Amino acid sequence: MTTLAARLTRTRGKAVRPARLPRSLGRVLATAGTVFLLSSALTFGLGALSGANPAAAVLGETATPADIARMNHQFGLDRPLWEQYLSWLGHAFTGDLGRSWFTTVPVATSIRQAIPVDLSIAGLALLIAVVLGGAAGVAAALRAGGRLDRAVTALCALLGTLPGFVVAIVLVTVFSLKLGWLPSGGYVPLDMDPAQWLRYTVMPAFALSLEAAAAIARQLRTSLVGTLRENYVTGAVMRGLPARRVVFGHALRNAAGPALTALGMSVPMLLGGAVVTQQIFALPGLAQLTLQSAEQHDIPVIQGTLLVTIAVVLVVNVAVNAALLALNPAARRRGVTRR
Repeated sequence: MTTLAARLTRTRGKAVRPARLPRSLGRVLATAGTVFLLSSALTFGLGALSGANPAAAVLGETATPADIARMNHQFGLDRPLWEQYLSWLGHAFTGDLGRSWFTTVPVATSIRQAIPVDLSIAGLALLIAVVLGGAAGVAAALRAGGRLDRAVTALCALLGTLPGFVVAIVLVTVFSLKLGWLPSGGYVPLDMDPAQWLRYTVMPAFALSLEAAAAIARQLRTSLVGTLRENYVTGAVMRGLPARRVVFGHALRNAAGPALTALGMSVPMLLGGAVVTQQIFALPGLAQLTLQSAEQHDIPVIQGTLLVTIAVVLVVNVAVNAALLALNPAARRRGVTRR
């Protein structure tokens, strides 16, 4: 009879087999590249079709047709649209996202100043979501059908429908206005003062993390309950392996796929929710920069921030898919490229 150790060893051997992994990763990267090109074309096309005219906006009502034509030529807006797109995309690959129509500040400079805020909030939110959602999902799965399982399921259903900005307002009211423990707004860079950085980022990160934590807990609970009913888990228990080793050493690895997928899908949600959250906490992040640019019809800044956001989301999705391929041989055989 095949021993559990031999079975697990064979399973791990499949997970790290080098022949198929590069091919599957290549499919993931090809899909991400295609999505990036399509998204960049859509982003640029929507900006170009918005009808915003920097010459009329900057020069005002006193501008003559000759002045408007000169400024359109200066910004390259008198060229065909496809030529403008290719030029914009080519410069973007070198880090040049153009200049703001109104401040003439390079868009890349504005993004470099703003994006650490978004990465700080999103990174801390993901960490909180993984810890809370992972712990809740494992605890509910180990007590499937019990009171704790029902309580976790009900709490996840509630958090899944609770908007992040509502949680943010409640947190500000309780921890800033009533208790005075945490600041209600502002931001301190991590490299300047880590303790103050944590005080300023913990509330917006927690507000954004709850929906993602609920999704991770639901997916992990369902997947782990099914995995714990597998024959190899039953055999491991009957052979006397410690329960902790069976759950955390073997079953959790095979059950982590859906939770990882939920984690990857949470990143666009976190970045989208940051628009309102950054307004509430007065955070000078990428979402605020995009919102201010949209109010001014500053198309280069909008296009630049959207392009960077798309790149961040795709990088995270590629990382999640790579983790899925490493953890789950079945996912690798299917070529997990569709998200």
